[in-house]
Amino acid sequence: MSRLRYLTSGESHGQALTVILEGMPSGIPVSSKIINRELARRQQGYGRGGRMVIEKDEVQILSGIRFGKTLGSPITLQIQNKDWSTWSQEMAVEGNLSLAKRKVDRPRPGHADLAGGLKYNHEDLRNVLERASARETTARVACGAVTRQLLGTFGVEISGYVVRIGSIDVGEERPSFEERVRLTEASPVRTFESRSEKAMMKKIDEAKKQGDSLGGVVEVVAKGLPVGLGTYTHWDRKLDGQLAQALMSIQAIKGVEIGLGFEAAARLGSQVHDSIYYESQQKHFFRKTNRAGGLEGGMTNGEFLVVRAAMKPISTLYTPLDSVEISTKKPFKASVERSDTCAVPAAAVIAENVVAITLADAFLEKFGGDSLKEVERNYKGYLEQIKKF
Repeated sequence: MSRLRYLTSGESHGQALTVILEGMPSGIPVSSKIINRELARRQQGYGRGGRMVIEKDEVQILSGIRFGKTLGSPITLQIQNKDWSTWSQEMAVEGNLSLAKRKVDRPRPGHADLAGGLKYNHEDLRNVLERASARETTARVACGAVTRQLLGTFGVEISGYVVRIGSIDVGEERPSFEERVRLTEASPVRTFESRSEKAMMKKIDEAKKQGDSLGGVVEVVAKGLPVGLGTYTHWDRKLDGQLAQALMSIQAIKGVEIGLGFEAAARLGSQVHDSIYYESQQKHFFRKTNRAGGLEGGMTNGEFLVVRAAMKPISTLYTPLDSVEISTKKPFKASVERSDTCAVPAAAVIAENVVAITLADAFLEKFGGDSLKEVERNYKGYLEQIKKF
């Protein structure tokens, strides 16, 4: 049964984005500086648009934390939209829609505009795009930043980075976890491979000149996870399934793979599965390879967790595609909203944080308690148990 629940609300140009997180034990140290750091990381990256110049996201903690520690009650986080002042009339809570000057009735191919308008009976498609916007992920990153602080208490570290933008791929070689973190945080495109970095930036520049957009692939690695998060006993509690759902829920993500992923389908079994060994002094099982990406049978196996997500190019193009005007049904070019050329580096940060939420939920499902001390007691007891296996 899920221990953590969270709900986001807010529109892209509304007053604020809000998230309520329920299920965190009491006594977890939480710092607004850490949350703001994650929010800032989300806004960075080569290829971002003008919105990132306007917004400087900072969290307001409204409930659930006192003197730097969780209370065990629901946590409310809010991020104000700095751009609200120029949209207050357009996005007014009360008033007359006829006064709106920035209506959208030319749906963008690849976006939620048309399907959302038909589903919810919205003639002004701004009602759709405001909520469907990836701006919503700001609230999820803030939520993830809180759950990361829970995981960090138990030595779990998470890093996300870009492994592909357009046709430029970093290849299969990976430096150490620590080196990846260091190089990624210094890179404009959040990658660890310098030659690929330059080629990626050139590719983004080319797409921008053409009024086009670029997608790519991000990879997230979690270090320090214990064996046994998730379960093989129920389909909906398998951790790989939960991770896939969380990552696929990020705007523009179209594919998820774990470990070798799709490559495993092209190999023989002997080239896919990881042989098992035992270290007698440390008393633990281990593998010399990690093709499974740290997950077997829906459970963590003690190796690094490795997941990747493929992001399609952003739907808003400055050289817009053909569309149809909703009111007249006449052919038109699609609407152009302020947008990024490439948001793959930002997607890596978002992916990190939705993975953190999912792992924290699995962690509390396994070691759950109402307070940090209780969770620590359960965790230590389990580690002692598996050493005796």
